[in-house]
Amino acid sequence: MLFSGGRRKKHIANPQTDLYAHALQFYGQPPLENISLSEFETFAVDRLKLLKTVENLGVSYVKLSEQYTKKLENEKSQNAPNEYEKRRKDYISHFILRLAYCQTEDLRRWFIQQEVDLFRYRFSDLQPKQKLEFLHRNNLQYDTEKKTLLDKLVNSSYGVSGITVEDQDFYKVPFQDALDLVRTRKVYLKAGYVYIPHQDIVTIVLNDFRTRLSKALALTARSLPAVHSDERLQPLLNHLSHAYVGQDYSIQKNVGKISLEQIDSLSGKSFPLCMRQLHQALRENHHLRHGGRMQYGLFLKGIGLSLEQALQFWRSEFIRGKVDADKFDKAYAYSIRHMFGKEGKRADYTPYSCMKVILSNPPSQGDHHGCPFRHSDPELLKQKLQFYKVPPSGISQIMELVKGMHYQLACQKYFELTHNIDDGSFSLNHPNQYFIESQKALGGGKDLKKEMDMSQRTFCTGNSGSSSNLGALGSTGISGLTLYFARLPTLDQIRGTIEFSPECYECKCIFQEILNN
Repeated sequence: MLFSGGRRKKHIANPQTDLYAHALQFYGQPPLENISLSEFETFAVDRLKLLKTVENLGVSYVKLSEQYTKKLENEKSQNAPNEYEKRRKDYISHFILRLAYCQTEDLRRWFIQQEVDLFRYRFSDLQPKQKLEFLHRNNLQYDTEKKTLLDKLVNSSYGVSGITVEDQDFYKVPFQDALDLVRTRKVYLKAGYVYIPHQDIVTIVLNDFRTRLSKALALTARSLPAVHSDERLQPLLNHLSHAYVGQDYSIQKNVGKISLEQIDSLSGKSFPLCMRQLHQALRENHHLRHGGRMQYGLFLKGIGLSLEQALQFWRSEFIRGKVDADKFDKAYAYSIRHMFGKEGKRADYTPYSCMKVILSNPPSQGDHHGCPFRHSDPELLKQKLQFYKVPPSGISQIMELVKGMHYQLACQKYFELTHNIDDGSFSLNHPNQYFIESQKALGGGKDLKKEMDMSQRTFCTGNSGSSSNLGALGSTGISGLTLYFARLPTLDQIRGTIEFSPECYECKCIFQEILNN
């Protein structure tokens, strides 16, 4: 591999020894070659499959556990003839999805999380020497210091002894770059710096990757008008971003099948803990703040409450408190109709996914929304689980998962314990999915299961006014995207290429169409 001191022009002209030279990348520069429309389709779909696998494994297993690693290893193959083509496909497919997933905050959040998890797995798979080379190549060179702090490093660093301290480097890093390690007390902290053993440097690398990717997506989003000027590129990217968002719980066909009298019973049997605590708070206080009304109201909409039922439900509860019927109609009824797309911009809002509940709008004093496993004090959470008759051994398992910040796994364990199931056959990532799976497990969800299967067969075109639902992906999503691409002109009719140009940093893509005569 040659590195010359030539001009920038020479540097760009040789992508083989430049962009695709390494297996692990920060994806700093956009690819500068033309690719066929066929490659664009294949690369995009394969990358989405991989990221969905990463997401599903992340909510089913502890990340980097033996089971997690083994299952992800099976997806590692890129179906490329050689290492260069494998790296090329990885690089280009990443940038294609940047274009598709930079369009909304929810899409960006989902894409960043899955790319970071994939990067974590790939970094952990490197040999120590390769990790060091990667750090140097990306200017992550921190001072190494351990001689004067040997005793303190042994006593305060997680999983190290005097022998291992001698055998590895410790990096002096500003503490704000390693908050995860500081929070879990795994590193020695002194005078605003933490001393990180080489084995834990992945935390710093991931933070850097996340920051770079977040900034890059923001820049890409600002350049989208140039991309959308091509009438064929815009719908293609929209389909890429929406074909894999899973079931849309705002359009279920079981509207009216849930009666208001059933809600109390269902909350104890089939509601996830986040919705169960919201229902209990509503019954006790006869009021919920805006965050709680949105989270719980959209959930109830997703399980089948009609607009008329929702208005009746909230009105009957609020007037039992300090709100009279007239004030309810003036101050609260509008927001309920707005949820159902009957007011304002008429957006049919989607129930919140687990990711949205966990990552956005944390509850403050007097609020009851959010994820109990993420936002509740550990002791209060333990008391709540005891009150709901979760066995002590199960509570210990849940608290261990919460301590490790595996909140969706903790919720899935709660599902298994409250339904007497040894191992759930699904990856939980949506409160409404919890409800449907609960009804199926209790034998009352045959209609719901049938409806869910029919809904998943529907190809989702998305709604720019709706909150993105990044829920479970079924195999039907793949066929939906394939059908979309099948409707495009054939390659015999159109030979398309997509040119990634540096002029708009990383996302100016232009179809160049050559028609056969």
